[in-house]
Amino acid sequence: MTSTNEHPGAAEIIAATRLWLERAVIGLNLCPFAKSVYVKEQVRYAVSRARTGDAVLDDLTRELAALVAADPLQVDTTLLILPQALQDFADFADFLDLVEVTLKVQGLTGTLQVASFHPQYQFADAEENDLSNYTNRAPYPILHLLREASLARAIRHHPDPSRIYQENMATLNALGLEGWHALGVDAPSKPPGDGGE
Repeated sequence: MTSTNEHPGAAEIIAATRLWLERAVIGLNLCPFAKSVYVKEQVRYAVSRARTGDAVLDDLTRELAALVAADPLQVDTTLLILPQALQDFADFADFLDLVEVTLKVQGLTGTLQVASFHPQYQFADAEENDLSNYTNRAPYPILHLLREASLARAIRHHPDPSRIYQENMATLNALGLEGWHALGVDAPSKPPGDGGE
């Protein structure tokens, strides 16, 4: 595991993120590709100090460059965690357009892609408490930087990638909202270090 610990309370933020990965993403098998990189400690956890969209873009640009430069055997994927920025999901969703522009401007389209997670994640065609949203709910806003080559390789080794969504929905429907909350994967009530920089 690699991490950046410049943010006040970064250790607690990373611990909450790892708990979500262990109990929800891997524990419920919401992403069948996550366990391998997690157990090999090839996940970089970057806790952003950003409070504005512009500052997030600076951090994103830096983390994209760092991931491209890193040895995939050491760092295969990065979680850019935003404990103090883009807390409103509508702002976060709008910001994702800038993420795609950044990938294009950096010439990284087709090399890297960015998946998104948020505590209030809501798909466009879903109600607020629809269980489908919980596949992308995380304790903090997170930009997940992925290598296209690694993702393509993982998909090739999956028996039926087209069934992942249906299997996730079956899992979440069986779990229910009460079961999800029982996992205890929400963020601490107040982000560590929220009192100042």
